[in-house]
Amino acid sequence: MNSHIPINKIRKVTPLESCPRIFIQDPPWIASLFLKENGGGGGGGSNSTPSSASAASPTENEDDSMLGNGYCYPPKEIKDIVDAPPLPAVLLSPHMDKILFLELRALPPLAHLARPQFRIHGKRTTRSRMSSYTGIVIHELRPDGKLGPEKKLHGIPDGANINVVTWSQDGRHLAFCVWVDDEENRSGKLAIWVADVETGKARPLFDQSPEICLEAVRNYAWVDNSTILVSIIPFSRGVLPNKPFVPSGPKIQSNEHKNIRTTLDLLKDEFDKKVFDHYVTTELVLASLDGRVKTIGPPAVYESLKPSPDGKYLMISSIHRSCSVNVVPRGRYPKKVDLWTTDGKFVRKLCDLPLTEDIPIGCNSVRKGMRSIKWREDKPSTLYWVKTQDGGDANVRVYPRDIVYTQPAEPLEGEQPAILHQLDLRYGGICWCDDSLALVSESWYNTRRTLRRVISAGSEESWYQTLRTRTWVISPGSKDASPRLLFDRSSEDVYSDPGSLVLWRSPAARYVIAKVNKENDGNTYVLLNGSGATPEGNIPFLDLIDINTGRKERIWQSDKNKYYETVVAFIYDQKEGDLRVDQLKLLISEESKTDNPQYLILSWRKKKASKISNSPHPYPHLALLQKEMIRYLRKDGVLLTATLYLPPFYDPSKDGPLPCLVWCDPDEFRSKDAAGQVRGSPNKFAGIGPTSPLLWLARRFAILSGPAIPIIGEWPEGYEEANGRYIEQLVWSAEAAVEEVIRRGVAHPNKIAVGGHSLGAFMTANLLAHAPNLFSCGVAWSGGYYRTLAPFGFENENRTPWQATTTPVEMSPFMSANRIKKPILLIHGEDDKNPHTLSMQSDYFFSALKDHDNALCRLVILPFESHVYTAKESIMHVLWETDRWLQKYCVSNTTDLKADIDASKHDISKEATVLRIFGACNSH
Repeated sequence: MNSHIPINKIRKVTPLESCPRIFIQDPPWIASLFLKENGGGGGGGSNSTPSSASAASPTENEDDSMLGNGYCYPPKEIKDIVDAPPLPAVLLSPHMDKILFLELRALPPLAHLARPQFRIHGKRTTRSRMSSYTGIVIHELRPDGKLGPEKKLHGIPDGANINVVTWSQDGRHLAFCVWVDDEENRSGKLAIWVADVETGKARPLFDQSPEICLEAVRNYAWVDNSTILVSIIPFSRGVLPNKPFVPSGPKIQSNEHKNIRTTLDLLKDEFDKKVFDHYVTTELVLASLDGRVKTIGPPAVYESLKPSPDGKYLMISSIHRSCSVNVVPRGRYPKKVDLWTTDGKFVRKLCDLPLTEDIPIGCNSVRKGMRSIKWREDKPSTLYWVKTQDGGDANVRVYPRDIVYTQPAEPLEGEQPAILHQLDLRYGGICWCDDSLALVSESWYNTRRTLRRVISAGSEESWYQTLRTRTWVISPGSKDASPRLLFDRSSEDVYSDPGSLVLWRSPAARYVIAKVNKENDGNTYVLLNGSGATPEGNIPFLDLIDINTGRKERIWQSDKNKYYETVVAFIYDQKEGDLRVDQLKLLISEESKTDNPQYLILSWRKKKASKISNSPHPYPHLALLQKEMIRYLRKDGVLLTATLYLPPFYDPSKDGPLPCLVWCDPDEFRSKDAAGQVRGSPNKFAGIGPTSPLLWLARRFAILSGPAIPIIGEWPEGYEEANGRYIEQLVWSAEAAVEEVIRRGVAHPNKIAVGGHSLGAFMTANLLAHAPNLFSCGVAWSGGYYRTLAPFGFENENRTPWQATTTPVEMSPFMSANRIKKPILLIHGEDDKNPHTLSMQSDYFFSALKDHDNALCRLVILPFESHVYTAKESIMHVLWETDRWLQKYCVSNTTDLKADIDASKHDISKEATVLRIFGACNSH
C-alpha cells in the first residue's frame, strides 16, 4: 500500500495487522525531533518487528518513544475514566411490580473483533461487536416505592454474554440470549435461556436438546406465557461451502433499472449466494417451558416473527432463497409475508414483493407494494398495512400519497381490506387505543413538517394536499367520524414539540394509548411525555391533553433550577379501564451538573419520591467540573448555543486562559429561528463516554462541546441553498464560537484545537482549510473527505453531483488539501461499514495532504474497527494518539495564528530540502 509514495515522505510504522497502521508526514523540523525521540535509530521507520506482546496489549506512554510500537494507553487520568464501570440498565416487569438491573459489560478486547464476520447482503453480522450484559439482578417494587432484597439470576455460566432480555407476558419468566467464549477466544454457540423470576434459577430453554442453537440474537418471540417461537439453525445445515479454487465466472453487478445508493458487501457471485444461504437459512420451532419442542414450517430465510396479540396467529416474513445476484442490499430482496396459526398451519399469503431496484432517490421515497405490515395492538388478530399511491416516488405529486388498510387475520369470503385512513404526506406510524381512538402521523422531510391526526378507522375523506408533518386523531371503529388535526408543526422546531404519547400495557399484554380519567368529566384525555425544549434549556414535562379540544394541562415538570429529571416509565396497579392520574407512580431518572443519574419512584398521591439506586460517581476527580450553556451571535444574526466545560477549581481571573478543544459537527436547518433554538440542558450530568471529548477536562483543557454549526437553507428557496453556502456558514459559526471563548478569557487564542467524528471530521478538515487563523491543529475521526465518492446520497443531500455539479466539489476538503497548513490527525476504522466514510477516504485525503507537503499530518488505521470504535485496545490507542497530538500541537503551540503561514513555510524551505535528503538516505 502507498508504494507509489516517495519513501522520504512517508513511514509505514507498524507492519503487523494486530497493531494500528500509522502513516506520518513530518515537516523537516519534526523529522529531526522524531529521530531523537527514537534514539536516532530510525524509530518507526526501522525494519524491526514489534513483539506480539506489545502488539496485543496497550502500553502506558508519557512521551513519543513508543510511536508505532503497538497499542498505547493514554495518561492515567484519562484511562481511569474509561475504565470506570458502566451504570446498569433497567427493565420493568409487565405488571410493574419488579425491576431488573442489567449489568453492562465493559469494553470488549480486540480479540473479539478479530473473529470472522459474516459480511454479505449489505450487512455485517457478528455477536462480538454487540454490547452485552454480565448479570441480571431482580428487585421487587414494594407498594411504598422502595426496593425489595436483591435477587441475582444464578445458573448462568461464568463469563457468559447476555443479550435481548424479555419478560413473559405474565411477568413470571425471563428469556434471553447467552453465548460463552471458549478458551481459544472463539464465540460459542448462541442459545436461548429462561429464568424463573420467583426463584432466580436460569437454565437453557433447550436443556433436553443442547444441540439446538441460534444464528442471530433477535430471532425469538414470546407467543404466550409458556411458549416461545424461536428461529434456530436447521438440523440439516451442512458445513460452510468451500470457495472454489477456480471461479465459475466473472463477478457481475448490474444496475439496469434505477440509481441505487452506495451499499457495501453485496452478493457478487454464486459462492456468495451459497454462503448467504448457509448462514441465514433457519427453521422455526415452538418451544414450551416444560421442554416440548415442535418444528413448524420448512427451512427458509426468515426475516421477522410476529405473534398476534391473542397468540393464535404468526405473521412470518421471509426472503426468497432464489434471489438473483444484484446490486441491492438484503432489505430490497424479494420477500413474502405469510400468516400461519401458532400450531404451524398455513392460513394465507399476505403479500409477495418482487426484487426492488427502482426506489427513486429522495428522503421520502419508499418501496412499492405493502409495507409496515403489523398487528393492531388493540385487537386480538387484526392486521393493518400501508400502500403507496405515488409508486414510491417522492417526486410525484398525487393525492392520496399513502393509504392505510386494515383487515382481520381470516377475513370472510369476499371481504376486501378496508381503508382506514388516507394521507397527503408519507405515513409515519400509528398509536392504537381502541375503536374510538388512534393517532396517525405523517411527515414530509424536505419541509421538515410533522403532523398528527386523530382519526376513526374506516372513515373516508378527501382534503387538500400540503407539505407538512401532521398528527391526526381518528376513530378506528366509526365510519362516520372525520379525522381531526391534532398537531401541525415543523419537526426542526423543538420548542413546539408536544412530546410522545404515553402507552400502557393492556390486558392482552400489548401497549396501547393510555386514556386518562380526569374527575369523571366525560372528556377523553391522554398523557404526553416531552423533553421540554425552551430558551433556558430542556425542562422535561408531563402534559394532560384533551384529545377533542387540544387543550393541555401541565401536571409535572422537572426542577429547572437544579436537576434534570426525566420520566423513564409509568408504574400503575390498574389492569383495565381508564388510567387514573392519582394512582400513578413514576420511575424518574434524576441528575444534575455534578450528580450522576439516580433512579427514583415518585408516588403521585403522596407527592413523595423514594430513591431506589445509589450509583457512585464514575469519575470523582471530575465531580466538581464546571458546566455552562452559553449563547452568542453569528455574523448573520443567527443565535448560537454551545456547552462550555471547564476543569474543577479553574478560575480564569487567576489561572488565565486554557488550551481549548472545540468538538462538534454541523447540522442542516430550514430556518434561522429553528437553527437558533436551544437544545440540551444546563443541569444534565456531564456523562463521559470512552471516546468523549470531555476526557480532556482531566488534562486541564477547556471543552466547547457541541457548538451549533447550522447550515441553513431558507424555505422556499430550497434545500439546495443549505449546502450551497456550506463553507461560508461553517466558517461564520466557527468564528463566533472561537471569539466567544476568547472573550470569556477561558481559551488561549493560539491554543484552540478543533475535532469531530464522521461529519465532524469532515467539518474539521474544512475549517483547517478555510479558517486557518482559528485553530492550532485538528483531530478527525472516521471522516469522509470527498463527497463524490458517495454520489447518490450523503447525509441529507438529495442531489447527485451531476445535478449540483459544483456543490460537492466545493464542500469536499479533499479538493482543498493544498490549503491545509495546520497539523491534522486522521484516525479511521479499517472496516468502516458506513458507505460514506470508507477508510479509503482517509487514505486518499492523507495522500493529498502529504503530497502537497504543507502540513504535518498523521494517519492511524485501526484493524477490525468499524465507523464507531469498540475494542478497548483501539479506544485506548485513539485516546493516546489524540492526547499526544493535542499536547504537542495545541498545548505547546507558540505560533502566532494570525501570522502569514505561507511565509513561515518559506523560511524553512532550505532546511526541509536537506532533511528530506537525509531522511531518504537513512531509509535506504
